[in-house]
Amino acid sequence: MPRVPPAEPPIAPAAGEELDRQLAAHGRVTNMKRTLAHSPAALLALMQWYPLRDEVAAFLGERRTTLFAHAVSTETDCLICSTFFRRILIDGGEDPDRLELDARDAAVVQFGLALARNNSRVPEAVYDRVKGFLEPAQIVALTAFGAMMIATNVFNNALEVDLDEYLAAYRRAGSVK
Repeated sequence: MPRVPPAEPPIAPAAGEELDRQLAAHGRVTNMKRTLAHSPAALLALMQWYPLRDEVAAFLGERRTTLFAHAVSTETDCLICSTFFRRILIDGGEDPDRLELDARDAAVVQFGLALARNNSRVPEAVYDRVKGFLEPAQIVALTAFGAMMIATNVFNNALEVDLDEYLAAYRRAGSVK
C-alpha cells in the first residue's frame, strides 16, 4: 500500500496539464506520475527525465540508455523503475538477468551502478571507461540523467508507490515488494 495515494481529480491545473501531456506522449499515466501530481512543481521537475533521456539516447542509443537506467534502478532497488526497464529489455528479446554486454555497454552499466551505489562517488577507473568514448557534454548529460533516475527511484521507494499493473508480469522472480 502506498504511503501517499495517487492524486485523484480535482487536481491543480498545472498538474492536470502535465498529466495530459504525459498521456498523449506515452499512452499512460503511471502511479508515480499520479502520486507526483499532488505537487505540480514536483511533477514538472521529475518529468524532466524525458528530455534528459532523449538527449542521452541520441548519443548512446536506445539499448545503452535502457541498460544504464536499468543499472541505476536495480542498484537502488526501485521495484517500479527496475521493472519498467526489465520490460523494455524483455520486450526487446533480452534476458535482463543474463545480459550480453560489449565493452561500451559494460562501461555504461558500471557507471550507472557506481552512481547509485557509492554516494555518487564514481571510482576513477569506472569514470575513465566512459570518458574513453564520451565527450564531456555527453558525460554531463549521462550523469544528470543518472541523477534524475536516482531521484525517481528515491521518490518511488520512499513513498512506496505501487507497481503499475501493466508491469506486474515483468517483475523479477523473487522480488518481495
